Amino acid sequence: MEIFTNWRTWDQAHAALASRPLDLATLDRAAEAALRWHGEQRRPTGAPYGEHLLEALEVLVRGPGVTTTDVLVTALLHDVVEDTTATLADVEAGFGPVVGELVDWVTKPPVEGKAAKRAAKVSYLRRLRDAPREAILVKLADRVSNVQTLDLMPPDFQRRYHAETVTYIMPLAAGEPWFAAWFAGWQERYAHLR
Repeated sequence: MEIFTNWRTWDQAHAALASRPLDLATLDRAAEAALRWHGEQRRPTGAPYGEHLLEALEVLVRGPGVTTTDVLVTALLHDVVEDTTATLADVEAGFGPVVGELVDWVTKPPVEGKAAKRAAKVSYLRRLRDAPREAILVKLADRVSNVQTLDLMPPDFQRRYHAETVTYIMPLAAGEPWFAAWFAGWQERYAHLR
């Protein structure tokens, strides 16, 4: 199970991407927008939020070898509507309707209350079965970033997130050979959480 934590800054990611056949100008704009929108936000582990976005990008590029600009831009922007003041209209205005649609697919709906949030999350995860392949790729990369260091989280969260990943995310990976193999290795590594 490879861990994807090599791209901690956009400069590191940009340097690694420079030799690949990618639209770097658009990726530069997306990275700048994502990092600006997320600002000083931190992950639950305390790491800057931008590192998660770069990990998801790194997973897509270095893992299954994704080079589609809209998918990579979506990876960078996948949490902006859910976790910042950015709207889908902002995303579409800056990056077009395809990216807007993909970001919409991977954005959990806003709800209030703990019980309502759990129910909405399960509904959202089930809905992903109907998502376009590009959105599924982004969600899989997002989850790889989240679960590759699950051991840094509290034990009750680990067990809950492990079960959610096995139940809802791994079936999405079944149609994507690279992700299916990665998650199989991950499941073995975290078998103690069953």
